[in-house]
Amino acid sequence: MAGRLTNKVAIITGGGSGIGRASAELFAREGAAVGVLDVRAEAAEETAAAIRAAGGRALGLGADVTNDAQVRAATDAVIAEFGDVAILYNNAGIGSTGAVDVAEEDDWDRCFNINAKGTFLCSRAVVPSMLKAGRGSIINQGSVAALVGVANFAAYCAAKGAVVALTRSMSIDLAPRGIRVNAIAPGTIYTPLMEPMLIARGGGDLQKGLEMTLTKYPIGRLGDVGDIANAALFLASDEAAFVTGSTLTADGGMTSI
Repeated sequence: MAGRLTNKVAIITGGGSGIGRASAELFAREGAAVGVLDVRAEAAEETAAAIRAAGGRALGLGADVTNDAQVRAATDAVIAEFGDVAILYNNAGIGSTGAVDVAEEDDWDRCFNINAKGTFLCSRAVVPSMLKAGRGSIINQGSVAALVGVANFAAYCAAKGAVVALTRSMSIDLAPRGIRVNAIAPGTIYTPLMEPMLIARGGGDLQKGLEMTLTKYPIGRLGDVGDIANAALFLASDEAAFVTGSTLTADGGMTSI
């Protein structure tokens, strides 16, 4: 099915690479005009340029999701270019390693600022536009680390747990006003963001970390960015019109073990 997002405007954070870029390109192919936000302005523009080259509509913007002024400026720019926003995918995030007794306070704060506070700031900036349009879909990037214990990832587990809890709260507040809010809880997706975690899990050995991780996945592989982009597309589309407050696990069966 094509055109699932026709005439809709989407903002995707962390859109310069990985899941964010794959989602931006998929949303554009399905008819959306896409505001691509990334802390690296050049990466955001690379994604947007690729979408435009393929015949889509996109605007690449540099924005730090922990900075309210930058988030609001980027949101305003997307609205000025394309109109009111119907979809927000809070994909921007960062990993963190370390058990609670060795985790650094600065690392803890950075993990919460980007993963949790960034989700809050971007949602707060976009909701007025969605209310004006009378509908919206917000997708928050959680993690299986929010649902099960993962050794040596204290800050990351806690921050992603906060995102899932925020999703539930937002869904109750916003559903009566026509805005759906859901989360995706990916399993391990092989992106550059995940490599430090895999290396840490393998005691400094990336290949060992990969092998250890694969034992947790009944499906026999790690996820790829397209797996999560497709999940986001479903939640963004009208096919998910009765879905709100949910956390969709896309984890190859990892949380079923």
